[in-house]
Amino acid sequence: MPDESKPPSTDHVRLDHFLKLCGAAETGGQAKMMIQAGDVFVNGEVETRRRKKLIMGDVVFVGDEEFVIESLDD
Repeated sequence: MPDESKPPSTDHVRLDHFLKLCGAAETGGQAKMMIQAGDVFVNGEVETRRRKKLIMGDVVFVGDEEFVIESLDD
């Protein structure tokens, strides 16, 4: 029987969730506003889709901070 206390492994993370996880946004609402305002870049291009799927190797820029997706495991 699978361990239901852990979420299933995945090969991506949504941009809005990632912004909260890395501390760039305190809430989902703040992440949404940052994305819609064009303040978030993924791989050098403005990204306005909050549900954009990030995969290993993607680079996210917020302000003067750079985040590289290196691992999607807990």
